[in-house]
Amino acid sequence: MTTPTKTENRALCELYDSLGGDLWATTVRLRRGSELVMRPVPWLWDGWLVAGGLTVLAGRQGTGKTTLTMALAATVTIGGRWPDGTRVEPGNVCIWSGEDDPNYTLGPRLALSGADMDRVLFVEDVLGAGEKRAFDPARDMEPLRRALAGAGGCKLLIIDPIVMAVAGDSHKNAEVRRGLQPVVELAATLGCGLIGISHLTKGTEGRDPNERVTGSLAFGALARTVLMVAKSKDEDGSVKRLLVRSKNNLGEDSGGFEFDIEQGEVPSAAGVFASRVLWGGAIDGDARDLMAEAESLQDPDSAGDEAEAFLVEVLRDGPVPSKLIQADARGAGLNWRTVERKKQKMGIVAEKLGMKGGWSWRLPMPNEREDRQKSAKTHTSRSVGLPEKVAAFEEFRPPRGGFDEHVEVDI
Repeated sequence: MTTPTKTENRALCELYDSLGGDLWATTVRLRRGSELVMRPVPWLWDGWLVAGGLTVLAGRQGTGKTTLTMALAATVTIGGRWPDGTRVEPGNVCIWSGEDDPNYTLGPRLALSGADMDRVLFVEDVLGAGEKRAFDPARDMEPLRRALAGAGGCKLLIIDPIVMAVAGDSHKNAEVRRGLQPVVELAATLGCGLIGISHLTKGTEGRDPNERVTGSLAFGALARTVLMVAKSKDEDGSVKRLLVRSKNNLGEDSGGFEFDIEQGEVPSAAGVFASRVLWGGAIDGDARDLMAEAESLQDPDSAGDEAEAFLVEVLRDGPVPSKLIQADARGAGLNWRTVERKKQKMGIVAEKLGMKGGWSWRLPMPNEREDRQKSAKTHTSRSVGLPEKVAAFEEFRPPRGGFDEHVEVDI
């Protein structure tokens, strides 16, 4: 070991003095892995809402995000059952909303959903030094913690929209993290669930759902779980809504539940009408695929036009393997079922590449499309083992829960 020179010693002394003499007194604490106390994840709703962490719930406008969140809140207040049948211990719910009035909107929705209204707490304003001012998350988290402790604690904290917690630019990661930190720390201190409601950025259909949350990517990055709400309309006009799980860094991150929204009169307030959630069955699948399928049904004409333009562009130079087309469609943000429907309408030809090869698609030759469409009409359920109305040369899609891969068949 070499001895420091006089110049180096002098520099160290100057640095020591500039830090107030604490250079050598400052230490970093280390903790051995053998000293850890390992605990199970404290779930409020197993796999969906973690206690002490942030859950972002996002969706397009009009998909039912707030009504759904009020249904979750009502479940907590009465110790009810979640959509999967599991039960939650009853507790208080605190709501800080900047978009809906508690008297006209949130209160009636909670009451119609069967909430114990004595366990619902709304953040209003702050009193201090003889003045009344708006609640400021940057400096009022400790007063809020004391207020909630005095009210008997809190099981679930809801912020609608979550961007209210960010005083700075909601598109900058550093400012979003700085703004959300006090709220996340409050949830950790209280051991309560934290739901932040957000919107989806327009024009992001088909992309990774976690990247579609409006604002900085930090909203999705800080969240333990990210839930998505989607709404679609089937060909018969019926509306279908989905709650899907797109992120869960503590467990499974797929699947979801169907739900519907109905209007009704609040039993305790004559003449007051509100909306509530009716839960449906569980659904399987990746959040990206489920969202893309639902959103493609919202505007089928627009989605079909995009799929047609995509297929013309991809196939204009000749046959292309169907697996490559599927990968390119996903990258372009297109739903595969929409592409398949458009393929059939366009009369695109599917051909087998040898006995061991896969399938390829190509644009039809002149008059070929008309011939194939006529041929398709003549083939129905007469073939044994095939579902009804299977068209010739179309791609056979087994039912969900059936085969692992779809197979294209000629009849």
